[in-house]
Amino acid sequence: MTGTGNPGRERPTTPPPPPPSASPLPLPAPPHLTTPHLRPLWQAVHDRISSGRPVTSVRLGPLDDDEREALADLLGMDRLPDQRPTVRLTRLADAVAEAGGGTVRDLVTQIIGPLDDRAAERRRRDDERTALWSWLTTHDTIRTQPVLTDWTTYCRTQGLLAGSTTRTRDLLSAALTVLAALPAEGEPLPVFAARVRHGDPHALDDGTRLSALVLRALSTLYDTPVPDSSQARRELWSRAGVADDDLSTTVLAAGLRLTGEGTLSRLARICAEAGQAVSLTLAQLRSPGEYGFPARPVHITENPSVLALALRRFGADCPPLVCTSGWPNGAAVRLLHLLAAEGATLHYHGDFDGEGIRIAAHVMHKTPAVPWRMTTHDYLTALATTPQAPSPGRLTEAPWDPTLTPTMATHDKAVMEESMTDTLLQDLSRERTHQ
Repeated sequence: MTGTGNPGRERPTTPPPPPPSASPLPLPAPPHLTTPHLRPLWQAVHDRISSGRPVTSVRLGPLDDDEREALADLLGMDRLPDQRPTVRLTRLADAVAEAGGGTVRDLVTQIIGPLDDRAAERRRRDDERTALWSWLTTHDTIRTQPVLTDWTTYCRTQGLLAGSTTRTRDLLSAALTVLAALPAEGEPLPVFAARVRHGDPHALDDGTRLSALVLRALSTLYDTPVPDSSQARRELWSRAGVADDDLSTTVLAAGLRLTGEGTLSRLARICAEAGQAVSLTLAQLRSPGEYGFPARPVHITENPSVLALALRRFGADCPPLVCTSGWPNGAAVRLLHLLAAEGATLHYHGDFDGEGIRIAAHVMHKTPAVPWRMTTHDYLTALATTPQAPSPGRLTEAPWDPTLTPTMATHDKAVMEESMTDTLLQDLSRERTHQ
């Protein structure tokens, strides 16, 4: 037999000692420590240690005579304690060690069960809630439409909306998904719900938590009261393009010389060549047929009067214009997306008041539009020639220009789009010369 080492010595058979990090399993608690009469003591100690906070003493009681006698025997007291005694942990630790019970923590773990750390659990829950509200307030839908910050504040004041941070985040994510899909394109509510909520036509039914959240967000967005009746809720959904019909949902445009022989192209081209506005229905925009559009700027106005003045000035030479007529409906958003898909650059202008800023933020969030004459400088320039301007009303942040709404708040004056018509028409005139 071959081998290595000293052949005259036998190999050791004693197993090596455990590594320093390994701790021996606690021995079973001595029977006299597990008596039912000491159970209130161990339960109280277990509860206090599980709090996760430093513990120096434990308050007990009320104890019956047998429980008081068992406690006196354990602690070596010469008389019975009060019915509601306070036991110091250092004294209890010495008594347990002397009785062969190991440490107090090990003993109560054997008798009562595993210890908790409720302080750590509270910190974990607090951290989860902080992360939840940070996620909500920095979400892209909120960041690009700052008016919805009021909605996030409401959500936060309500606490966890679905019993846990995970379920609350799922609910808020669903609401944000719905908001991102609005304005809808004239779908009935069940059809819209099925499209945006994984095929569930009842996801936005009256009475659901999701429906209530979305409607509250819409009331914040449109600055209307929270709907308190079925009729008011239907009207708010309708304003967001849900349950509108294909024919009554329209958008005004001018100067759209579309190519192709589809219905949309022919209608827009005929009106443009005649120097007239065209009113396009959602149905026509949903089935446009063959169409094309040169990659050129398209200007967007909030108010129909600006479009009318542009037609009066330029007639058949009017540059491409689209009018949202206030808050854009599904037809307006769809037309703008069709034009942008053909290479058009979109430029938006609206009122310099509270609602006008919110509409502008909404248009720029829902479409690729960029501001047109909507900066702080443009506001101040226009304000200088508008001495009788009304108050702008409730103001919210303008994402494209952080100084705009603070400046408007300082001056407390609005500038309506119509008062800037000359400047806007000059821009359009320069655009027309470059056609």
